[in-house]
Amino acid sequence: MKRAERIDRVELMRTFVRIVESGSLSAAARQLGTTQATVSRRLQSLETLLGVRLLLRTTHATKLTDDGERCYQHARKVIDSWLALEDEVGQSEDEPVGTLRVRAPHAFGQEQLLAPLCQFLQRYPQLSVEWKLNDRSVDFLSDNIDCAIRVGAEIDPATVSVLLAEVPRCVVATPALLAHYSVPEKPDDLSALPWIALNTFYQQHIELFDGVSPQPARVAISPRLSTDSLYVTRNTALNGLGVAVVSSWTVEEDIRAGRLVHLLPDWQPAPLPVHLVYPWSRYYPARLRRFLEMMREVMPQLSGMRKPLP
Repeated sequence: MKRAERIDRVELMRTFVRIVESGSLSAAARQLGTTQATVSRRLQSLETLLGVRLLLRTTHATKLTDDGERCYQHARKVIDSWLALEDEVGQSEDEPVGTLRVRAPHAFGQEQLLAPLCQFLQRYPQLSVEWKLNDRSVDFLSDNIDCAIRVGAEIDPATVSVLLAEVPRCVVATPALLAHYSVPEKPDDLSALPWIALNTFYQQHIELFDGVSPQPARVAISPRLSTDSLYVTRNTALNGLGVAVVSSWTVEEDIRAGRLVHLLPDWQPAPLPVHLVYPWSRYYPARLRRFLEMMREVMPQLSGMRKPLP
């Protein structure tokens, strides 16, 4: 009976922490996969158990009381300790359990990372992964994820960010398109060509580096199409709509097969950094630690990727 009571208390604290960090009872309920009424009952039970008011609720906001602030700090430590206990007692350090929630960019998540992900899951049969594909910026609490793979994005200094690899990029166009224009011989010549903009990374201009000049060549472009999809950028370039800057790994086969031409190979766009990002915590479960180890090992070895330059 005491054992059940202790587990219930941990669950009450988990719910309370989720309310505080998500900002409302309804958001906590969505993240916990339960109802708002259940979350409200758990909060009332914890307040009754402690004999204090933890939250002040109005129709517009939820605010911690002084007792609630102290409770939150202690509950956070208790939960971290409990997670460590769940993770380690009766389990080998090499046998992570539970569910890891990961967000990855669409292109990477659909192709480059699927084989390493499957090998990871086959290695740890007691682990499950929720693989969420999205190119938007990440909010760990509201999105209810443990970590995110970010390509070329600015990193929030409030998070832990591990640089995994770099993605080289190149400028490409079809032979048919180039037959209607002068083949560019220097960066400025690119401005005369029609363009496809991958607006996550470039819109009205591109910068190219030759590894010699101290400053990049800045080239103004006029996009015929602007998109946030790497696949749309590649596929419309293949259709001859315009010139595009794309991640090299997406067009390696197209260049070899002659479907696309690598323009100005001596001038390259800056590579995109690839980070694994996750929120700071006092304790990281084995499933996150093992995933980070795997990503550090496999990411630089993927086709079209490279180790970060010092």
